[in-house]
Amino acid sequence: MLNFPETYELVVGLGACGLSMARFLKSRGRCVAATDSDGTKTGEAAALEKLGIPVKIGSHDQKMFDKASVIIPSPGIPLSMPFLRSARNKGVPVKGELDIFAQYNTTPVIAITATNGKTTTTELTAAMLEASGISCFMGGNIGTPLMEYLMQERSRDVVVAEVSSFQLDLAHSFKPHTAALLNIAEDHLDRYPDFNAYIDSKWSIFKNMTAGDTAIINSRINDFSTRSKAIGAEILEFSSTKTVARGASVHQMGIDIQTQEISDTLSEEKLTRLPGIHNRENVAAAALAALSCGATMAGIRQALNEFTLSDHRIAFVREVDGIRFYNDSKATNVDAVLRALESFESEVILILGGREKGLDFTPLVPGIKSRAKAVIGMGEAAGHIMETFEGICPAYLCRDMACAVSKAVSVADKGDVVLLSPACASFDLYANYKERGKDFSRIVNAIVPGQEVCHG
Repeated sequence: MLNFPETYELVVGLGACGLSMARFLKSRGRCVAATDSDGTKTGEAAALEKLGIPVKIGSHDQKMFDKASVIIPSPGIPLSMPFLRSARNKGVPVKGELDIFAQYNTTPVIAITATNGKTTTTELTAAMLEASGISCFMGGNIGTPLMEYLMQERSRDVVVAEVSSFQLDLAHSFKPHTAALLNIAEDHLDRYPDFNAYIDSKWSIFKNMTAGDTAIINSRINDFSTRSKAIGAEILEFSSTKTVARGASVHQMGIDIQTQEISDTLSEEKLTRLPGIHNRENVAAAALAALSCGATMAGIRQALNEFTLSDHRIAFVREVDGIRFYNDSKATNVDAVLRALESFESEVILILGGREKGLDFTPLVPGIKSRAKAVIGMGEAAGHIMETFEGICPAYLCRDMACAVSKAVSVADKGDVVLLSPACASFDLYANYKERGKDFSRIVNAIVPGQEVCHG
């Protein structure tokens, strides 16, 4: 084990972001140390120590934080963590990934945030730019840390970044060339004191933007007219409920795009790969973002022709005996589930549940009443789900995914949809939403047509 120096920049958390940050700082000749309370991160610790970075895992040590000249927590570390509060009280700077990235980055950035749809929109934006001959690095909250771009030998024309509220909470100097805010709905109320604090975090993406920058905003968001007045950038709005003068109007026949340079329409036939009005809004935002960095309408159309939704986002799994199964494991909040329900005309057997995040399930009631044939609750939130929806529609409690799929099949008829759209985090039963979605798909793919499903 390496000895810790007298002072250093301390990276907290050895997930992908923390590892990337520690490696980057070391590559710039900075004195770095790292810590993670997870004692299983032995491989990550060994990899950093090979680079000469001392690491402590298994628990945090107040002395380590006391010796830090700067503390850089990974986005998943709550800012309410006692060690961080103590450091701030002592005047130790606590910095985030976005500000350190901005300090070194010279490439124009498109930053995309939202409660729901930011990954799809980020992928769409990058695809539209690439199809227009504009090279991209795509990263951030989508999976590849932004610091990885700074360690690459090859530069790109544009960085397309998915940005979370957790990243924005420590972004004081971050200034994207283009920023998009797609929607805001209740989420992460286990992390924020109230919904208003979460809203403030999302809107803060625009706070450093000036003339020459572009802000792309869904004008359906509450307080749009008030909050947008404080933004120094050019504003392009998009809406699925009205016609907008500058931006994109989403309607049944397609998407009308109107900017200073372009007046064009993306027709209905270009949007069939992306079901639901929420995905049309995502396309509108992506198109405006890509156009702001030089994309062409031809490139945008090509990208839409070739684009497919990522796994775990209303992804079709299989049809068995006339019953269609969809994996929407990425839906970890109530608004995402409502959007998924709106995507289907058929009756839906909805599988909900997992670890709660302080959310209120009652906003789902209208969607459940109009679209759901039954609700199946599983995981830690199952009891709360049963309390909310008993009396609204048939509701069943299941201990795990196998039980939930079995019950869904027993309730479903030919022509129905079985939809995994949990509205909850996965951490009660799975490492992440991807593992949850894979388990759902595995169980569905094991169903034998014409036979009763039984998983014990």
